[in-house]
Amino acid sequence: MIVFLCAGCGARLTGPLSQVELPVHAHQKYGNGIQLPVLMEPGTFAVEPEPWGHPWRRWDEVDPDEAAARGIYAPVHAVSDGPSATVVLAPGDARGTVLVPERAGGYCCGLAWGDGPNLACEACGHPVGNRIDDCSLDPDAVRRLPVDDAEAEPPILTWTELLTKGPTTPPSAPKTRWGSSLAVDARWSWSPQWEAAVGRALAHLLAASDGRPVTVPQGLAAEVFQRALDALLPAVPPARRALLAGPGLPTRDADADIVIVPTHPQTGELWNPSGQAAGAYPVPLPFGVWRCMAFPERHLGFPMSGTMPDGVLRDDPPTPRPYERFHADPGTFQDTLVRLPAVRSPWLREILDNLTHHQQARLF
Repeated sequence: MIVFLCAGCGARLTGPLSQVELPVHAHQKYGNGIQLPVLMEPGTFAVEPEPWGHPWRRWDEVDPDEAAARGIYAPVHAVSDGPSATVVLAPGDARGTVLVPERAGGYCCGLAWGDGPNLACEACGHPVGNRIDDCSLDPDAVRRLPVDDAEAEPPILTWTELLTKGPTTPPSAPKTRWGSSLAVDARWSWSPQWEAAVGRALAHLLAASDGRPVTVPQGLAAEVFQRALDALLPAVPPARRALLAGPGLPTRDADADIVIVPTHPQTGELWNPSGQAAGAYPVPLPFGVWRCMAFPERHLGFPMSGTMPDGVLRDDPPTPRPYERFHADPGTFQDTLVRLPAVRSPWLREILDNLTHHQQARLF
């Protein structure tokens, strides 16, 4: 467990926290006025490894070799020269901080990141972080203090344990606008977490395709991937085959070209296939999304009555499905693709350059 202290005076700025994987939707921009859950679960923190925040430089001010050295292989709107290893946590886990009034600007739905830290240490006034209605801490303004709290420290789950104890992220979720009653003004739509996760995975699928068609398994995988893959890739055989792989799934199809695998929700580790599939291109999905895709909810064909038969856990209605088609998050797709060396290929760069057109065509 880690407690973060002010680098200026040593005051405690958080309670004990455990580190988890940075959510794939950490930089997602979503909607206007939509109520969404906080980014981080209480009692956890994550680290953004790349520089983030002010100051920013426009792409034409950045040398391409410098950008490539930082892992950016195609143009972006701006490059951050801010600190790397920014710490992200839930607002309720912050302690002993106060808002800096002149930097506490925001929008109609909450505080936003202005031109610098908008949180300061209550004890000494040292700027320590930002509240963006999630909180982030400046890595140069805080220091970590390991604490011995064996009871509070969650154990690192094995892949097998994750199948029963790990997170689940349903593909659809009710969305409600601020000021509306959930019971009155809720609509079921595709989960924003799924839109971001599929945006990242789609960039990897395109990079792994080598400009050939890609097929994915039937079911949820086909529903969220196949339409965009068919539209963005040429119909020139032979097609490359992508399969779901991970804990609890059979390994009989070990000859796949591409495997869609989970990342560990605590460590961020990518599940590694064994045998022949070890040479396949791994496409990452957050564990909660992968779990629902690999083991979808069983829909009962009719209401159950009387004694529940073996294997049936409940007879309530299945989660409502969205009416609209699925669209991957374009921002997450773009952020991922510009950081893959394969984007230097002319055909893949063309997809990136035409992203606005693909959005207008409702592929994203």
